[in-house]
Amino acid sequence: MSGRRLSQFAVPLGVVLIIVMMVVPLPTFLIDLFIALNIVGALVVVLTSMYVKRPLDFSTFPSLLLVMTLFRLALNISATRLVLMDGFAGNVIDAFGHFVVGGQLVIGLVIFTILIVIQFLVITKGAERVAEVGARFTLDAMPGKQMAIDADLNAGLMDEVEARRRRAEVAAEADFYGAMDGASKFVKGDAIAAIVITLINLIGGFVVGMVQKGMSPVEAIQKYSLLSVGDGLVSQIPALLLSVATGLIVTRSATEGDMGSSVIKQLGQHRVALRIAGGAALVLCLIPGLPKLPFLLIGGAALFVAQRMPSSPAGEAAEADANAPAPADPTESLLGEMRVDPLELALSPDLVDLVDGAGGDLLDRVRSLRRKVALDLGIVMPPVRTRDDLDLPLSTYAIRISGVDVAQGQAPPGTVLAIGENLDFLPGRAGVEPVFGLAGKWVPAELRHQADLSGATVVDRASVIITHLAEVVRANASRLLGREDVRALTEVVKQTHPVVVEELTPALLSLGQVQRVLQGLLDEDVPVRDLVRIFESLSLTAKSATDHDSLLEAARAALGPAISARYATDGALTVVTLDPRLEQSLLESLRPTEAGLQLLVDTGRAEIMVAELTQLCETAEQRGLSPVVVCSPQLRLALRRLLQMAVPRLPVLSYSEIAQSALRVETVGVVNGAYSIAA
Repeated sequence: MSGRRLSQFAVPLGVVLIIVMMVVPLPTFLIDLFIALNIVGALVVVLTSMYVKRPLDFSTFPSLLLVMTLFRLALNISATRLVLMDGFAGNVIDAFGHFVVGGQLVIGLVIFTILIVIQFLVITKGAERVAEVGARFTLDAMPGKQMAIDADLNAGLMDEVEARRRRAEVAAEADFYGAMDGASKFVKGDAIAAIVITLINLIGGFVVGMVQKGMSPVEAIQKYSLLSVGDGLVSQIPALLLSVATGLIVTRSATEGDMGSSVIKQLGQHRVALRIAGGAALVLCLIPGLPKLPFLLIGGAALFVAQRMPSSPAGEAAEADANAPAPADPTESLLGEMRVDPLELALSPDLVDLVDGAGGDLLDRVRSLRRKVALDLGIVMPPVRTRDDLDLPLSTYAIRISGVDVAQGQAPPGTVLAIGENLDFLPGRAGVEPVFGLAGKWVPAELRHQADLSGATVVDRASVIITHLAEVVRANASRLLGREDVRALTEVVKQTHPVVVEELTPALLSLGQVQRVLQGLLDEDVPVRDLVRIFESLSLTAKSATDHDSLLEAARAALGPAISARYATDGALTVVTLDPRLEQSLLESLRPTEAGLQLLVDTGRAEIMVAELTQLCETAEQRGLSPVVVCSPQLRLALRRLLQMAVPRLPVLSYSEIAQSALRVETVGVVNGAYSIAA
């Protein structure tokens, strides 16, 4: 049988053997063997608890404690059976009853009582209290530790694998201390059981000796009481060792080494303490009547050790460092402080409760938002560094891109945002929904039900912030798409479509040119999830033209059906078209510039066309429609640039993009641009 399979069956077989020991009489040889195993096993557990670096490194200790306690109780039962039946329970118990205590019953009882007092009142009681407090504090600290892990994950300081490992470690730590809280009760119960078993053995042996063996009271007490005390001492020594191991485990704190190394290192940090202790031992020699030699030896040894210790321990080094001039910051530290986070969410100090782990789920929502952005836009949203900012006014949050504030909002603590009309009867202060600019009121959270009954839409603070953050990310998606992000996306495509990537970059286009195309698509709220189709269209176009406008329009043409479907409702696309004469006039005004194709029309013509287009769109929106502007492919990009300042949210599509879709087109208006034609 292999070592692995043997280890799998060792503990279950041992537990079965313990149960058998309680029922089946054992020969004295096995009793001696198991007593030796019990003592050595307890000693191994104590030494292991001293050498582990962390309590979790000995996570099986609670279960092992239960098994060894059960094993010791089974030995007690077997030994008691042999003592009462044969008057002999093996050489080990006999030696403890006669040799260790000199065959003196009173001495044996005194030693046994002292061991019980040490175990029960000192070690067990203290270990039980420390385990109880450790379990409570560990459970109370779990939310804070989980929040710290989530914050590091959102800040990009660790990956998902490391975050899962640290969460599992936090959960294991809580489980361990909870188990130790219960295991300490085993130790306490074992100490009580030792007293009861010894008393039962004393009374039972006295009765058996007089009634069944015909002994005199003195003979019965002398024979059976010594064996009972020997049995108690044999079982109490490993019980005391396990109690010490329990205390060592639950009192261990965070150290970098085993207990022995840590104790020697920490006690040796200050040689002044050893000098004072050695001097005090020598002074005690001056007291009349005290023996001089022990204190001279101990005091001299302490002074010798203090003299041999390093001359610059941690305490003196710290004092020297305090007086020395502060060294210059290392380059790595300065570079870390100079780093600008791509995306940052700053909270005023009174908004930290949103991420404190005690009911604050803002970090979880940020993580969900990253997934949603990836699925909607096709880019990986940068990790959001969430931190408090003392410079922000109270109840304020700020969203920053590359260290620059791009949006701010309000989220007063203890309130919810009620959006609607007729909210004057509710207390609170006026507020505005940050994305759509809807008027509302921040009302106390306990009045949420009343706000619901009034017909208002009630939104909690975290939802307001996340909605605002999502809108900022969408509006600035092109700024958040860096060169490294494009490289990572390209590598993903290369895993499944290597030919597409190899044909495109670097043979035809650089990563920078591909990045500009993707940024142009994101600027017009076009997802870039279908990178395979985008790369294929860029490969075909780049063979004849590599200017940005041509590449962008080629990518849009490849995504035509997907772009049209985004603005369709129930299979219908609501469009606003241009009068053919106006469109021809605009085509004639196209001029190439360094920034791409532009419409060079005078201000008056542009204002009339934009005003008419805006009026048509507002009329359609009042009917519950969401129109788009449609024009020829040659004109689309230049018209989009012209309308971007006046109506930035208005999509501009080309006829070729719509033609590829199977949508039903419904025209709600035609822009005539009468002034432009007349001119």
